[in-house]
Amino acid sequence: MAEQNIKVFPGFAVTDNQLKEAAALFCDNYGVWGKQTKRAGQRVGLSPDRMREQYLPSTATTAYARVVVDGTLVGYAFACRWRHKGLTVCWITQLVVDKSFRNIGLATTLLNALRCHTDNIYGIMSSHPAACLAAAKVFGGAIERVPLDYIVTQADAILKSSPISYIRDAKPHGTLFKDESEMVSGVDTGFFVDHDEPNAALEAIKNDLPWPLGDLAEGHEFLLIIHHRRRSSRLLQTQAV
Repeated sequence: MAEQNIKVFPGFAVTDNQLKEAAALFCDNYGVWGKQTKRAGQRVGLSPDRMREQYLPSTATTAYARVVVDGTLVGYAFACRWRHKGLTVCWITQLVVDKSFRNIGLATTLLNALRCHTDNIYGIMSSHPAACLAAAKVFGGAIERVPLDYIVTQADAILKSSPISYIRDAKPHGTLFKDESEMVSGVDTGFFVDHDEPNAALEAIKNDLPWPLGDLAEGHEFLLIIHHRRRSSRLLQTQAV
């Protein structure tokens, strides 16, 4: 594989041309509208202006990571940070990888580039289980070891504290929240993207490891929140001796 060029930009430094490239990659690789919509079968689109408004609002602390191969954008991720009860939340607001470059670790590479030692909480909402799998690997070690009890007790307050409107308005849903549902941990976003590809990916994942978030309901996305407990400097010093 050709050399990967990975860079992270603060949200305020992201250019219009970079967003045009990201929007084109999104439109070609994200997915199609579900049968519940008037645009069923058509590719889901996102304009550069809408991308800036939704993922890089001037009122929030945001970041953009991108990976370029041979001069072509093949993957990117947006993140937003905010304070919640004295802790720093880092939320992955979008993660997209070119279909031709999947399953080679680019998603985890992008997320690793965005993580920061000052982060306390990581979160993601996604209809694609591979995005949650990558986030769990980078931020929590493994999807099967993510403590679901933290999601139960903290999800609603964390979501409502977000400066990003679609995160703030998302409604927790699933058996974790005492809903009768095929989902265990999810959110009702009313975003009816077709689930054929995510469901196929989910079945493949279930064949390899325990999947704790349940099945994907229509108009919903999986919800993953990880509380990252940093080890104390004293403990690190002790281990270094």
